[in-house]
Amino acid sequence: MTRLLELAQNNRKEGTRFVKFLIVGAIGFVVDSGVFSLLGVVLNWPVMLAQTLSFIAAVISNFIWNRYWTYPDSRSKPLGQQLGQFFVVNTAGFAIRSVVFTIALPLYQRLAEAQRLIATTPETLAKYATLATAVTTVLLWNFVINRYWTYNDVK
Repeated sequence: MTRLLELAQNNRKEGTRFVKFLIVGAIGFVVDSGVFSLLGVVLNWPVMLAQTLSFIAAVISNFIWNRYWTYPDSRSKPLGQQLGQFFVVNTAGFAIRSVVFTIALPLYQRLAEAQRLIATTPETLAKYATLATAVTTVLLWNFVINRYWTYNDVK
């Protein structure tokens, strides 16, 4: 019975952490899409450069929020080590994201061309749809790997 209560409590803690992780991810998405919009849409920088820089800005934001809010009890590891681990996990996520961008952007551009009813350009719509697809793809990867590697000092 004690073991069952412990499992239930741990599941509740993990559920709470996941919700916080999603909130942090939402903040990161605002940072990511804001920087991406400025660079890739307003300034019309090359899409891969814009998404790289917006990704880096979001990773920095997410690390700070996760270290101090999602996993406040994870600070037994040195800051540099934890940041390095977080960066490695997110770099792998970035690789996944870049593949999604490479594959999805041309598909979304063709789809957007067919849907001329929307009040934005097909190119802009395709860029945002690709960004949303890439971010969603990487979300679960980042949570699981960060939880069990970067923040593995949390009970």
